[in-house]
Amino acid sequence: MRVIDCNISHAESILTILNEAIVNSTALYDYVPRTLETMTTWFEAKRRGAFPVIGVMSDANELMGFASYGTFRGWPAYKYTVEHSIYVAPPFHGQGLGKLLLEKTIELARAQDYHVLVGGIDSANAVSIALHERFGFARVATMPEVGFKFGRWLDLCFYQLVLDTPSKPADG
Repeated sequence: MRVIDCNISHAESILTILNEAIVNSTALYDYVPRTLETMTTWFEAKRRGAFPVIGVMSDANELMGFASYGTFRGWPAYKYTVEHSIYVAPPFHGQGLGKLLLEKTIELARAQDYHVLVGGIDSANAVSIALHERFGFARVATMPEVGFKFGRWLDLCFYQLVLDTPSKPADG
């Protein structure tokens, strides 16, 4: 298994992982599976923002999971904060891929001089919450009943990790 930089050639594999999460979980508060066209737009936004998309490939050259981050909020003062996402395909759950992807995501955010990583996690996702807490993320907010999926209200928790970067933050 190896960590790779993903590009548009991985769009179909990423789409499969995302759509499985949309249809079968509350990891994404979305109802409708995405299309390949949406992935083209997604990759273009990542490229424009210089946001990484990384993946873990199996020895059989199958994408097992991926992670990325992007704009947290669109105003300039948030320029040192990014929101990240990590998804692992169900056949590969429990193999430490989330840990590997989160570790690499933190490393990349530091290298790009970000100061805060934010993760929005469904309050029932105990595995993701435990993973983030192991890496020092703190729960900073819970927004009760902001989502509705599978016939029930969902609580969204925000976790954040404050990094020691940038060394010289600046306005503007």
